[in-house]
Amino acid sequence: MKILIVEDSRSNLAVLRQYVERFGATAICAEDGETALHLFEQHRPDIVLLDIVLPTMDGLSVAIQIRAMEQVGEWAPIIFLSSLGKDDDIEKGIAAGGDDYLLKPVSEVVLSAKIRAMQRLVLMRASLLSLTRKLDAANQELIRVSSSDGLTGIANRRYFDEALSTEWRRARRHSNPVALLMCDVDFFKLYNDTYGHLAGDECLRKVAKAISRHSERPSDTVARFGGEEFAVILAETSIGGALMVAEKIRQGIRELNIAHESSPFGYITLSIGIASAAPGFDNPPDDLIAAADRALYRAKQEGRDRVCRFDAA
Repeated sequence: MKILIVEDSRSNLAVLRQYVERFGATAICAEDGETALHLFEQHRPDIVLLDIVLPTMDGLSVAIQIRAMEQVGEWAPIIFLSSLGKDDDIEKGIAAGGDDYLLKPVSEVVLSAKIRAMQRLVLMRASLLSLTRKLDAANQELIRVSSSDGLTGIANRRYFDEALSTEWRRARRHSNPVALLMCDVDFFKLYNDTYGHLAGDECLRKVAKAISRHSERPSDTVARFGGEEFAVILAETSIGGALMVAEKIRQGIRELNIAHESSPFGYITLSIGIASAAPGFDNPPDDLIAAADRALYRAKQEGRDRVCRFDAA
C-alpha cells in the first residue's frame, strides 16, 4: 500500500512517515501542493494524508485537483490533517473531496485505525466496481444476443422493426426519404432438399455476409427478416440510390458462385424488391415494408435473380 503524506512541517512529516511505515505501508512525502500533485500523478497512491494549511496552494485546492485527476473508477481516500476543528472547516474539507478529518496532533493509534477503515472501503468499492463491470458486460451481451440473428450474426427481426421505426421517425423530422430492400434467396427450399439443412445454414451465412459487405454505410441496417429473407434499411436514400445498392448486392450474391443444381441458374441467386418513401404523419413504416414486399413478389414472378422497384401506379 502506498500513502501520500502532504505536510509542510518537516517535524510533523517525519512523525507521520514513521507512523505510516510502522503500519507497513510505503510513505510518499511532499511539503507543498504542487509537489503533492506531481507525486500523485506519478505514483497513484492508495490513500492521501493531506494537511489543509500549505504554502502557495492550500489542501482544499489540492484535494479538488486530485479528484479531477482521477480516472473513471479510480478513488484514493483523502484524510485531511488540521488543527482547525470547527464544523465549517470539516464541511469545507468534505466538499472539496475529502473523506475523513483528523485533528493535529495525530495519534498513531487513531491514524492506523483510519487507514484500516479506508482500506476496507477501498476493497469494498473495488469489489463493487468489479461486480458492476461484470453486470454491464452481461447486459451488453444480452442486448447483443437479443438483437442478433443466431445463425447469421446480423440483426434479427426484432432489431429490424426497432431500427425501421427509429429511422422512420428521424426521416419524418428531417423530410428525408427512407429506402427498403427486401431480398429472398431463390429456390432455397430446393437447395435445402438437395444439399441438406447444414449446407443451407452455411449458404445463409454467406449470403448475409455478402449483403452486409455491399451495404457499406454505418447508417445502413442489414437484418434477417425471416427464413431465407433479408432486409436492408437505407437511410436518406432515394429509389435511384436504392436501385444501385440492390444491384450491387444481387451481383455480389452471384459472385459467391454457390452451386445449386436444382436451380435453373445453376447457382444461388437473389431476388430483390425495393421501395423508397418520405415518411408522412399518416403513413406508418409498415407501408414501406408492404411496398418493398410487393416489388419482391414481382421480381420472383418475372423470373427471379433480378431487382424490381415498387411503383404506386
